[in-house]
Amino acid sequence: MRGKLMFITGLAAGFVLGSRAGREKYEEIAANAKKVWEHPTVQEAAGVAQAQANKLYTEGKDKLNQSKLGEKLHSASSSTSSSSSGDLSTSTVSSNSTGTTY
Repeated sequence: MRGKLMFITGLAAGFVLGSRAGREKYEEIAANAKKVWEHPTVQEAAGVAQAQANKLYTEGKDKLNQSKLGEKLHSASSSTSSSSSGDLSTSTVSSNSTGTTY
């Protein structure tokens, strides 16, 4: 019985000490990641990537709408949306601190 109690005590102490060291290391990693993300070069690259993604999305959407499949989807969605209340067709726009709109 005493051996089990010593084992559980050692396990609990190891858990507490390990979790404290783990939390400190986690905080350090999180702070470094935040510092890197807020760097102007990284923000510029993220803005460029966002702009390219928006351009590709728009081009793909236009190509789909011009295709036969897009025409079928458009006619099917317009017939179902005319019978619905229209609440599903609204969208929200938000922007981050760099002014990039999503």
